[in-house]
Amino acid sequence: MSKIAVFFATGYEEIEALTVVDILRRAGETVEMVSITGERTVTSSHDVTVEMDLLFSEVDFNSVDVLVLPGGLPGTTNLEAFAPLMEQVDAFVKAGKLVTAICAAPSILGHRGHLKGKTACSALSFEDHLEGAKVVKEPAVIDGDIITGRGMGAAVPFGLAILEKLQGKEAAQAMAEKIVFKM
Repeated sequence: MSKIAVFFATGYEEIEALTVVDILRRAGETVEMVSITGERTVTSSHDVTVEMDLLFSEVDFNSVDVLVLPGGLPGTTNLEAFAPLMEQVDAFVKAGKLVTAICAAPSILGHRGHLKGKTACSALSFEDHLEGAKVVKEPAVIDGDIITGRGMGAAVPFGLAILEKLQGKEAAQAMAEKIVFKM
């Protein structure tokens, strides 16, 4: 099983973050909710406060296989402004490790040059930030070691895409059936 770190900043989109956590934990993956705020609880863009598993400073990135960047505003802006996380994103992309982002958050990957030559998606208002990507309007896109998702309504397909990359298409289809989601 893989170890996945989902990063939470003030103003995150709760459905995008927590749906991924739920799907991957149901599938037996180790998922850690990580605060970049220095606080154990982080509040979403819709005033939902969630307790985190770890602070950013407590993460052993050598044991992490997947990074997940949820969208939301100002959550995405706050993630991108946190230099230590951006250093990890760059290192993971360079190492060919899985980096995922949904809604506004794929813009981070575009700004950092990680989408050049890739197919990607994001929230409609952030498509022009997917610098160098072939932009599509799919709920979720797997292109090598980058997975992107469109937004809150695509949180389940995004979570299932991550699961597919980690455990295969059959596992993702079985999970979709289990949670009563039609693929």
